[in-house]
Amino acid sequence: MFTCGLLAGGVLTAGVLWLLSGLFTPLPDVVRQGLIVAVALLAVLRDAGKLSLRLPQNARQIPQDVLRRHLVRGALQFGFELGTGVRTYVSASAPYAIAAAVLLSGGSYAPALAVGLGFGVGRALTPALRRLSGDGERWDDLLAVRLSGMTVVCSALIAAAALAVGQ
Repeated sequence: MFTCGLLAGGVLTAGVLWLLSGLFTPLPDVVRQGLIVAVALLAVLRDAGKLSLRLPQNARQIPQDVLRRHLVRGALQFGFELGTGVRTYVSASAPYAIAAAVLLSGGSYAPALAVGLGFGVGRALTPALRRLSGDGERWDDLLAVRLSGMTVVCSALIAAAALAVGQ
């Protein structure tokens, strides 16, 4: 249920961004593409530690009582809220770059749907991989060592994806 909530939240957010993208279609393509490139580059620079930039986010945790009230419904709600990316902390810049690309592209719904599903899957991978590792503590330690490099690589990949969405 948690993963279903993540996917639903990601798709909803991407769908809303896609709907709002129509507001930017009067801008010339070259301007919208330039903005997409600028946001993607800012994201990579921020995640590489070369730029200090505060992200627009709700930097707090989803309350634990969401899960305590009803486990199945709570897992769905918790996943949905995480999947939207607007109710909790998002540490990397990459989701913002891809969101900007969806918002500014004005393209078809298919790339926006892929972005929403990708965000949900990406958020679902962390707990799934930790559980599959068999040793969550060791997995956490390995992640801590590799996290900054992974964040920069992911930002660069997302920047490339943002550029593709903007085409």
